[in-house]
Amino acid sequence: MRCCMPGVAFVPALLVGWSSAAFIISYVIAVLEGHVRPLVPYISDTGTKPPESGIFGFMINISALLGVITMYIRYLLIEKQNESSHFVRSSCNIFSLCIGLMGCIGMGIVATFQELSVPSVHDIGALVAFGSGVVYITLQSIISYKSCPQWNTYFVCHIRMAISVISCIAFIPMIVFASQISMTKIDWSPGEK
Repeated sequence: MRCCMPGVAFVPALLVGWSSAAFIISYVIAVLEGHVRPLVPYISDTGTKPPESGIFGFMINISALLGVITMYIRYLLIEKQNESSHFVRSSCNIFSLCIGLMGCIGMGIVATFQELSVPSVHDIGALVAFGSGVVYITLQSIISYKSCPQWNTYFVCHIRMAISVISCIAFIPMIVFASQISMTKIDWSPGEK
């Protein structure tokens, strides 16, 4: 029973495609409107001013919903596999799902409260989204190792763990540098600190 949920494999691909489109479309509009400079702006900066803010908010909220669906499918898949193998406690799978859902709620907060409109709420949403995402990825990597070799290959587990480690490493400077910022704005003058 290698595939116990046929027909749902398109959902994660749709999530990646839709989310990528959300970032790219809002970036292109923000650059064309002159709201951000083309060279590596913050994602939130590309969704701050109209008209791109509406597109960004709408598309990221859809991404959050697709994230919920993807995580629930993963939860159900692990539950189904666990019926025959008993490789992980059900409470660990439920905990992982709850952490993932918190991340999706954080994404929804980021999408709904623009960076310049309500910066503190936006920043809390980003912290919840990224923090929960790192924990969720790490928990899923651990669950993957526990399900080896019946449900995963060690190669896939190593790739997942590498992504987890990179995410953890990237999360630390994000927190450090975000805490150093005292003012949120997009347009800076050369004389400003």
